[in-house]
Amino acid sequence: MGKRKRAREDALKILYEMDMTGMSAEEAVEGYLEVHGSFSGEADYVYSIVFGVEGKREEIDDLIAKFSQHWRLDRMSPVDRGALRIGVFELLYRDDIPPKVSINEAIELGKKYGDTESGAFINGILDAIYGYLLQKGIIVKEDTIDQDKGVSVLSG
Repeated sequence: MGKRKRAREDALKILYEMDMTGMSAEEAVEGYLEVHGSFSGEADYVYSIVFGVEGKREEIDDLIAKFSQHWRLDRMSPVDRGALRIGVFELLYRDDIPPKVSINEAIELGKKYGDTESGAFINGILDAIYGYLLQKGIIVKEDTIDQDKGVSVLSG
């Protein structure tokens, strides 16, 4: 399993703790490290997600709420909420990650840690958000990935 995938799992667990206890990102990260000793994934990426989601939570949650038809955020499972927040954070603020990768990774988090419906639920919401962000020109559709440089080759 890749370091980024493991980092997303670490981040999901920390976001879950924040959601359930009301802890700040700093408190939840400290608690996670006290229990686990270290992150299983790339530490910088865990911090990027956790503190990024905390800092942009209102904007992220507003976007999720806009596309989660018939589901209020407070009625979603904490796992689904966390995976959605990670996915939206990556779509909006991590242009080094192809959007389809961000969406797929969030779906996989839901499948692994959520219930039997989580993957499809997360997919539906993130796909709608992705379409909206494309339409608004906030993100640009990727055509291919340049494997040598690790960057997206984008269509205009």
